[in-house]
This record gives sequence, C-alpha cells and structure tokens, in this order.
Amino acid sequence: MLVAAEASGDNLGAGLMRALKARYPDARFIGAGGAAMAAEGLVSAFDTSELSIIGFTEALMVARKAARRVKQLVALARVEKPDVAVLIDSYGFNIRLGAAMRQAGLKIPLVKYVGPQVWATRPGRAKTLARVFDHLLAILPFDAPFYERHGLPVTFVGNPTLAIDFSRANPGRLRKTIGAGPDDPILLLLPGSRKSEIERIGPAFEDAVARLQAERPKLHVVCPVAPTVAGLLKSRLSTRVHVVEGDEAKKDAMKAATAALACSGTVTTELALAGVPMVVGYRLGALTLLIFKAIMKAPFITLINIAAGKEVAPELLQGNCTGEKLAAAIGRLLDDPALRVSKAAEQDAALDRLGRGMPDPSAKAAEILAGYLKAR
Repeated sequence: MLVAAEASGDNLGAGLMRALKARYPDARFIGAGGAAMAAEGLVSAFDTSELSIIGFTEALMVARKAARRVKQLVALARVEKPDVAVLIDSYGFNIRLGAAMRQAGLKIPLVKYVGPQVWATRPGRAKTLARVFDHLLAILPFDAPFYERHGLPVTFVGNPTLAIDFSRANPGRLRKTIGAGPDDPILLLLPGSRKSEIERIGPAFEDAVARLQAERPKLHVVCPVAPTVAGLLKSRLSTRVHVVEGDEAKKDAMKAATAALACSGTVTTELALAGVPMVVGYRLGALTLLIFKAIMKAPFITLINIAAGKEVAPELLQGNCTGEKLAAAIGRLLDDPALRVSKAAEQDAALDRLGRGMPDPSAKAAEILAGYLKAR
C-alpha cells in the first residue's frame, strides 16, 4: 500500500514502485497517488490533488474531506490486507492515516517515507511519528538523530532528487521549440505545484516577468508545469511565457536556463542539480505566517541554503516577495555572468553536503521494504 498526497510524493512513490517491481515483478499496489504512480500501476482510491495544500488555514478548509479519505483508505487496507504500507511525505495527512490504521488494529508494518523537517521546526513531531510508524526512510543525512532518540528506526536512503539524470537533456531542443537563439537568455518560472501556492505567489511572479521582459526584449520565459496545476497556469500566464509539460521538456528547460525564479520546494534542489542559479520567492497565509514565525528554527527555508549555511539563493519572502524586488534580484543574475557562475558553484557544493553521489535512493528504499516483505 502506497499513499502520496501531493506531486513531490507522487514522484517518490513512482520511483519506489519501479524499484519494487524490479524485485517483485508480480507486486500489486493499492492506495492513493497521482499520475506518476498511476503510470507505474497504482489504482488510486481517489484524486489526491484535493489534498495538495500547504498552511494551517488551508488544512482546516480540507479537514473534513481529509478525514473521509482517511476512513476510505483504512477500509481499503482492512479489505486488501497489504503486506506493508508506505506513507509518503505529506506529514499532516499521513500521520492521521497512520494513527487511524493503528487504532483500527490493522497488523500492517507502517513505513514513513520522508519525515518532517523537525530540525527546522516543531521537533515534537519526531516523537509523534515514532509512536505511529515502524520505520522511517529519510532523504536527508541529518534526520536520523532526531527520530532515533525516540526509538524509531531510521534508514538514510538518500534524496531521489539528487539522483535525477540530466545526461539526456537537450537544451538545444528546448531553444528550437520556443524560438530562442543560441545566446538568448532564458528565465525559468516555477511558481509551485499547489493551487494555493500559485494563487498567493502568482501575481508577484507574473509582475516580475512582465518587468523583466519589458527591459529585456530578447528574454524568453519558460514555465515547466506540474500536471496538478497545468490548466490553472495556462489560464493565468501571459502568451509571452512558454508553458512546457512533461519530464523531458522540464529537463531540457533546466539545462537551457540562464536563471530561475522559483517557489520554495523540491524544485530548488532540481535547479541546483541542473546548475541553474535561482531566486526563491514565497508567501504564506496570514494565520500560517504567525504560527510559522513562532515555531521556525532554521534560518532559511530553501534546502540548498540550509545545507550551505548561508543564503546562496536569495530568499524573498512575504512582504519582500513583490514583482519589483523579484525582478531586481533576477535581473542581477541575468546581467552578471560571473555572479551566475559563482552562485551555481555554491549550489553545487551544497548538493554534496546533502548526500549527492549515493546509490539509487529508490533501490535502497525498496531494499528496506524487502526486509519487511520477507518477514511477512
């Protein structure tokens, strides 16, 4: 049983399914996930995009729906009796699901794939997680001590994002598709994979793009879209922004890009891996921001900056996340080749601190799960 409630978890789940099928060709997968997991053979119990939210106020708005989905998945597990359940990322939803499965008396090993970043905020969640799950598959090297002190076994499997292969990316193909010359600058626009993020951040990002294009006639702007928000972004963005879909086009765009304007999240690590200097913009809802300020321990929100111990990628948050300020920060990258080189090098060094170069994380995760399957 695999459950992933948002786009990043869906990609993790798809990689894990491929690795498990290599070991167990006849494996059957149940649960809930997105398009990537469906392509690997998961028959999802429902459309998980309805749960792809962030922030406390957004969580309250979907609480009743989430509770129904928890009951639905518990009932599914009771009928199907899976050999192991892997609940991927999405702490808020999956901690409730795991607890409900325990309360229902289901004798199923529960594995959490990706733990909440308790070293950055709300360390008490480590103890809560340890009470519910049998094992944590961690993607960050500094997770383990925070959970092991509460008796939860942890295996650092590595960050699958760091294993993304850009060797077949073809930046020339992207330039041809959008009509860009070999020396024309390309800006990647990455405003998030959740509707709530795009609604909060979109206006500032769109304003920044308009300012940059007005000042730089040869600037091409490319927006690789997640399936969950493709329709929304196509309806919002200017006709001067090239919207591309699919993994191949996304990789081509990242290798072709001069710089990127990105929402905080997994995509920032992907950009660093592709060698793209970036500016990060983000906004939280008012209530979420008040709570966040009270519990946040880390000095940065971008993983690359946390690993580097300094602000390698400029973070423009809340009131600083305006079109004017974003355009100014991106403009400095577009206009200064030496700055782009130095930023890309600092991002690259941070990737090593995050564990780049490890064996395939999905294969390692599948190896741990194989132990539970053999025991069953």
